[in-house]
Amino acid sequence: MDRTDVNWRGYWPAAPTPFDAGGAFDGAAFEALLGLYADQGVHGVLVNGSTGEWFSQSRAERERVAETAVAAVAGRHPVVVGVTAYTPGEAADLARHAAAAGADGVLATPPPYVHPGADEILAFYTAVASATDLPFMVYNWPRGVAVDMAADQDLVRRLCDLPTVVAFKDSTGDWLRMLATVESVGDRVRVFGSFLHRRGLAVLGGLGGDGNIDGGGLGAPFAVPAYEAVHAGDTVAAAPWIDRYTALSSALVAPDYSGRIASPISQLKAAMALLGQPGGTVRPPLLPVTDPARLERLRAALDAAGLEPAGGAR
Repeated sequence: MDRTDVNWRGYWPAAPTPFDAGGAFDGAAFEALLGLYADQGVHGVLVNGSTGEWFSQSRAERERVAETAVAAVAGRHPVVVGVTAYTPGEAADLARHAAAAGADGVLATPPPYVHPGADEILAFYTAVASATDLPFMVYNWPRGVAVDMAADQDLVRRLCDLPTVVAFKDSTGDWLRMLATVESVGDRVRVFGSFLHRRGLAVLGGLGGDGNIDGGGLGAPFAVPAYEAVHAGDTVAAAPWIDRYTALSSALVAPDYSGRIASPISQLKAAMALLGQPGGTVRPPLLPVTDPARLERLRAALDAAGLEPAGGAR
């Protein structure tokens, strides 16, 4: 497999997993959220990623989230399921379940906490990516796993040589490292990274790159038309949409992907609630945003972006 075997590109939300006030998975809210994303015209969706709080779910819950997503999206766009776990065996089992559920692909970071070296990372991905025939997306997430694979482009190339790897999601906080990933493997795999700003637009129009996978999808009203214009070859039309996305993103997320107002998932779900979107609440160890001053800062950022309840753009 290579990049030509999938049509993955454009703007994808990394979907949050809605939990109700009692902490239970809210399947109806999740279905409604996936319907909202489809109505917004997103180009794909990732579930059970970091934004999906996979770390606070049981194995059965992760499987139910994957099954719900595949059924709710019903083929309208790709569904990629996160299978990150601490061991290759557990991640491989989750990948096999995703395949049986009808997912379009799977994604994993290196195992968190353990700080694996290059050979250990390669062995981990070799085991997980070969567990199924599904297209596989490697996820570089230094903030979450304390290992930046983009610092070792030889490793990146070796990972992209694995038979089922078709995409690389590079969420390094070092933008030049992300560009190195585009340069070194963008001809072979789809590269998702940080492109929704004027510099990124220039890269998309020249060096390469395929899309953004963005925590929660708040920027969909701007990012979807931006990528539609990029796909049509009209960077002039894309630029104002990208500027609106950049203003919103910069108000909420720091360059290292930390949240400016609260922890990223907590502030995301609070913002979604302000917009009337079905994001639900967070699960411990995360805490909901309840401080009035923080909520007012979130409201101000959404207002400045021109967002209003139901996720529409003014």
